[in-house]
This record gives sequence, C-alpha cells and structure tokens, in this order.
Amino acid sequence: MLTNSIFNFGIEEKLKKILYIILISCFSITIFSCAKKDSTSSTTSSPLYVSVGVNGTILTSSDGTTWTSRTSGTSNNLVGVTYANSTFVVMGGSGTILTSSDGTTWTSRTSGTTEGLYEGTYGNSTFVVVGDNSTGSGTILTSPDGTTWTSRTSGASNRLFGVTYANSTFVVSGTNGTILTSSDGTTWTSRTSGISEGLYGVTYGNGTFMIVGDSGTIITSSDGTTWTSRTSGTTNVLWGVTYGNSTFVVVGPSGSIYTSSDGTSLTSRTSGITNDLWGITYGNSIFVTVSYGGDILTSSDGISWTSRTSGTTNALYDVTYKE
Repeated sequence: MLTNSIFNFGIEEKLKKILYIILISCFSITIFSCAKKDSTSSTTSSPLYVSVGVNGTILTSSDGTTWTSRTSGTSNNLVGVTYANSTFVVMGGSGTILTSSDGTTWTSRTSGTTEGLYEGTYGNSTFVVVGDNSTGSGTILTSPDGTTWTSRTSGASNRLFGVTYANSTFVVSGTNGTILTSSDGTTWTSRTSGISEGLYGVTYGNGTFMIVGDSGTIITSSDGTTWTSRTSGTTNVLWGVTYGNSTFVVVGPSGSIYTSSDGTSLTSRTSGITNDLWGITYGNSIFVTVSYGGDILTSSDGISWTSRTSGTTNALYDVTYKE
C-alpha cells in the first residue's frame, strides 16, 4: 500500500464517493483518518492538541486556537495519532510509528511492518494500531508502551481503518463492513455488521459504540457485538466521529459536519469550509476537526464552528488531545 504515502490506503474504497478529489498516481497525497478521534488521556504537564498530516506534518496547540509546526523527522504521510500512558503515538505510511512525551520531540520506532498504518487507541494497558492488508490480512499491532510492537492475527482480509477502546472492548472497523472486537488486543473476533460498505471512524459515548462510513453509513452497538443500522440523512461518505459534551460529532467531505445526541440520527451543521474533514477529537471542552486543505476548526458545542490559522496548507488527517 504505501511507499511514501499511506494513502493508497483505501483510496479505492474511500475516495470512490468523492469524485472531485484528483488521485495522484504513486503515493502523493491521499486521504483520511477515521477517526479518531478518540483519545484516552493520562495527565502529564499541560493540555495539548496534536494534529498530523501529509509529508510528516505535525502541529501542536495548547488551546486549539494557536498552532505550532513541529519536526517529525519523517517525510512519510502521518495518518493517525492517539495519546495515553503519558505518550503520543503517531502512525502512517510504510509502517511509520513515532512517539513523543511532549508533542515537540519525536522518536521513530520499529513497527516490524511496511504496511500503511491508519489509526490507534489505548486500553487495557495496551496500544493497538490498525492498518493495511497488502499481505492478505488486515494489520493489527500492539504495544505496552508505544516503543516495542508485536504483530497480531486479525483474521480479516480487509483493510482496517478505525479502532477505539471502551466498555472493556477494543472495536476495529474496516472495508466491506468489517468489524472486529477484542478484550485484550491479541485475540480478535469478527462481528456481523449487516452491511458491506466501508467503515472508517469509530468512537464510544453515552453507552454506545458508533461507526461511520461509506454512503452515509452509521451503525451503533451497546456492546460491540450486535450492530444496528441508523439513518444518517446523507449519502456522503462519513470519515470521522468523536463524542463529547453529550454529543456525537461526525465529519465528512466538502466541510460536512453532523451532530447527534443519541447516535440514532444526524443533524447537519455549517462548517464554513468546503475542504474534506477527516479527523476530529474532543478535549478541554472543545471539539477540534482538521481537513484535507490544512483547515482547523473548533467548536464548544459541535454546532457553531470557528476557523483557526493552522499555518499550513498540507492535508491534515487526524487530531487528538491530552490533558
């Protein structure tokens, strides 16, 4: 899947819904990050948002308003970022994994794979990262500390795009309706989603797992095992989802943003931009979402959004928060 990019990654699946994005052959820029947009926080020194993107882009902010560019030490596309156990973990093209304790100084880690890595989370004292399937199986890596990584057998032949941890359960989403669950990150069980669409962002809130994907797909579950299809009111692909302030917030193409109080239906909101939104997180009473055009938007309620100066026009794929 990759080479210098991580965006061969699901390009067929994910961009099939967005005709206006011009695909560049060979690994230039491509797309996405499911979103994360969940972040399991651990308290260290001070609040910090971290966003990642194309060509090794890393930005940080203490308040979501003012952003600073950081040196990542790589030119590979960075697609996912999570925070836990006093450690930021970033993942991306060609098996790239970077870690940092402060968001400023980054260290490259050996992942043991050259697969594209798309998203990560932390739970049960374990980081879990998911990714591409060029070897015939969707990639899953685990680590106790973000430094040493072990490959796990996913049992799925599809690309894996999203992962979260809640309710003592890891939930992974992927192409062709793939859903996997695990209590420990090591042994994985395939679940029936009831759909064949690509599934990207996954989050948990209000006692509910929510996964979003192609063709406006939304499915929810209370336990990660039994899933129910919901009406989104859109046929657009949905890339990312997070939960905060008693609200699910979903993002997608052309600046689309939707909110839901219960995960069963969505209300469209005005973002004020036309670039695709991919990553979204919630922290310090603020939603932060990032876009293909380097846009960063913030909101206290998920309804009214303010554009912030990112200092870059590079595509941004994901964002996370640590307290």
